[in-house]
Amino acid sequence: MSCPPLAVVIPARLEAERLPLLLADLQQAPVGLVRETIVVDSSPEPDTAAVAQRAGAQVLRSGANRGRQLQVGIAAATAPWLLLLHADSRLPTGWGTRVERAMADEPAAWYFDFQVAAAGLNLRLLEWAVHWRCQLRALPYGDQGLLLPRALLEQAGGMRPLALMEDLDLIQRLQPLASIRRLGLPLAVHGRRWRRDGVLKTAQRNAALRRAWRQGATEDELAQRYYR
Repeated sequence: MSCPPLAVVIPARLEAERLPLLLADLQQAPVGLVRETIVVDSSPEPDTAAVAQRAGAQVLRSGANRGRQLQVGIAAATAPWLLLLHADSRLPTGWGTRVERAMADEPAAWYFDFQVAAAGLNLRLLEWAVHWRCQLRALPYGDQGLLLPRALLEQAGGMRPLALMEDLDLIQRLQPLASIRRLGLPLAVHGRRWRRDGVLKTAQRNAALRRAWRQGATEDELAQRYYR
């Protein structure tokens, strides 16, 4: 294969039910594409780690901090390309071939289209809004996945150990350095909060968190708002 090999890094917490589905999707990759799959688990129980190990993933432990979990996984990876995914994601058919093409292109950061794996007009409108945010502002979030060369991540200063807003922080540091490009395939997420709390309430809360983060709120303050 002409493309460089790929490391997949997945931060996880209490994902024993959904993580096996993502790991099965990863096993559909073209031969030689994925060098390593690393799950960084912060669960208080052993089930998530157990299902990851059964699927052949490397399992590491970290505290419940997604930025730190990604940092730990990236440090353990040896491949020159990284694919960062949330544990409740589902990859589409043919994802590996598309990723190979992206890796053969000029260095850039690539993202999937946002999709919530549930029915509802409000969720389709949400997906449409996210699509246009990404098209107009080159601003994907972590639940859209991120494919990028390790060298580009290092140039941007690496992943910071932020419990919240780790994705927005990284994208904003990448924007001056490289193109943020669309893979053109959907990445379906379970969307627990979108389903449970509703699109409008969740969108309003997320926007308030982003404003607070930009205004210098501490991690503890953000966490109190997010988990209340």
